[in-house]
Amino acid sequence: MGRQVSSIKETLSTIIFGTDTPAGKLFDMVLIYSILISVATVVLDSVAGLHANYGRWFFYLEWFFTLLFTIEYFLRIYISERPLKYIFSFFGLIDLISIIPSYLALVIVGANYLLIIRMLRVLRVFRILKLVRYMSEANLLMRSLYMGRRKIFIFFFTVIILSFIFGSLMFVIEGPKHGFTSIPKSIYWTIVTITTVGYGDITPQTIAGQFISILAMLTGYSIIAIPTGIVTAEMASELGRVRSKKLCSQCGRAGHETDAEFCKYCGAGDLPQVE
Repeated sequence: MGRQVSSIKETLSTIIFGTDTPAGKLFDMVLIYSILISVATVVLDSVAGLHANYGRWFFYLEWFFTLLFTIEYFLRIYISERPLKYIFSFFGLIDLISIIPSYLALVIVGANYLLIIRMLRVLRVFRILKLVRYMSEANLLMRSLYMGRRKIFIFFFTVIILSFIFGSLMFVIEGPKHGFTSIPKSIYWTIVTITTVGYGDITPQTIAGQFISILAMLTGYSIIAIPTGIVTAEMASELGRVRSKKLCSQCGRAGHETDAEFCKYCGAGDLPQVE
């Protein structure tokens, strides 16, 4: 009996976790298509006309996929050598979060639309289609953002201060008569103006208010490139660090591209891959 259970677990493990086996590849592709269809179901169900005509079918499909993903989630826990590691891993948490909204919808109206988060499960395509090498580029971007976090925070805080100042000025100058009914409302207008979105739902009418608008818009254009410069500088620094770590085992020279497999100086292969 024990051997039979062990055999079943091994078979399931090969299918669910075995991306290099035909059965594993088939399972992963079916899973991804199921995720896409379930998300499409939620999106289409939000259209009033389609919901009125096909709402019942959308409901059945939604619960079919929810039950399917629930069974899959518990199967992953069952066959995992270290269940807790899977449960608290990135994909484990995403797998759990992707099935919770359907059950929440039983007590909270509209919670089922949060099932859109299932799209995150499609990230498994990186693993399935052997695109893991692109994850190093994502890691580079994340490290750059992390290294520049203090500069970005200072920039963000500065924008908030400017928004409060411009918003308060507009509240005093324009007032409720022209739609600036409160300082928070005026701060909203300032942020919309600085970010150059310009919804047009609130517009200054006085000359002084329009002058403040000009200053806010020019400020927006002046500072919009700052975050890009911060991240670019940090990415250049990270690229330099990564390249310095890719040393050729034959000639010992560095300076290779992050995705290089052969030394550009001596042609030797098997360059170290830096995460």
